[in-house]
Amino acid sequence: MSLPDESAPRRRLVTPPPAEGADGLFSQTWYPICLSDELTGGKPVGVDFLGGRVVVFRGPGGRAQVLSAYCVHVGADLSVGEVVDDRLRCRFHHWSYDVDGRCTGTGIGDPVPEGARLFRFPTAEKYGVVWAFNGLRPLFELPDLPHPADRLVLRASAFPRSLPSDPWVITAQTLDLQHFSQQHEFGLLTDPSTTVRRTAHSMGCDLDLRLRDGADFRVRADIHGTNIYWQTGTLDGRWFCWITGVGLPRPQESVSTFICGTVRGDDDDEAQRFLDTATGVMMSLLDDDAAVLSTIHYRPGLLTESDETLRGFLDYLNGIPRAHPSADFLS
Repeated sequence: MSLPDESAPRRRLVTPPPAEGADGLFSQTWYPICLSDELTGGKPVGVDFLGGRVVVFRGPGGRAQVLSAYCVHVGADLSVGEVVDDRLRCRFHHWSYDVDGRCTGTGIGDPVPEGARLFRFPTAEKYGVVWAFNGLRPLFELPDLPHPADRLVLRASAFPRSLPSDPWVITAQTLDLQHFSQQHEFGLLTDPSTTVRRTAHSMGCDLDLRLRDGADFRVRADIHGTNIYWQTGTLDGRWFCWITGVGLPRPQESVSTFICGTVRGDDDDEAQRFLDTATGVMMSLLDDDAAVLSTIHYRPGLLTESDETLRGFLDYLNGIPRAHPSADFLS
């Protein structure tokens, strides 16, 4: 019997973040679920999430809430039901649920069984998007923008197709500082590695660079959780924000929601034209990355000294708590 060849090459790997869904667990962060304007006409909206399904509806006062989607009676999808008197009603047997997920009545009039409730996700509606936190309670809050809401012009949209990778693979590009000059051919005016900051739930840096078309781009860019790209700064001297929330329908699939905004001026049409320009800039960066992110088999291996910030981000990701308290309800 031949012995293994001790000289056979082996690939050295940095410890990667756990794949989403590994051991049945997912990163504890805020995920975009749907656009606010999808919740119209009192109809619930169903969304694939964490390998299962959730339902979103508006209850008293127009409050948006994300709940597990399957009725606890026999499992009908509540997103094909309706909202009646601020309660979510199952189409099949008319069991009703309030915004806290509690079953408040059966259609036939039988007493509600003890413990009849849906999983209620911590929910926030911010910047034209409904978000849900994977957990019993949020570990951090969604960031605020530095201008009052009534001074902002915001535009929220959903990317029409998914990418076959976990959200952290997409957000890792922010701390992969080599790729700004190599992939995007930016002119770096300062060294972003000297501005890196890190908290328990975020990591980011400042980008001071010149785009290929000569525009000045000076922003603060942070990743919150594993999947929220949060950018504020200026494009050719005008303030704007760009937020990308990366949703997770199922393991190794990402869907992105974009928010672009600027400060309202005297001319709303001019503000909208600026948002067109800013959106074009940011989407061109996504176009640069799309071919790679659609095919990459992300396995950090032979990192160099220029990858120290990326190495730090991978370490940060490994420290993000993981859980799946809604597992029994979502499928």
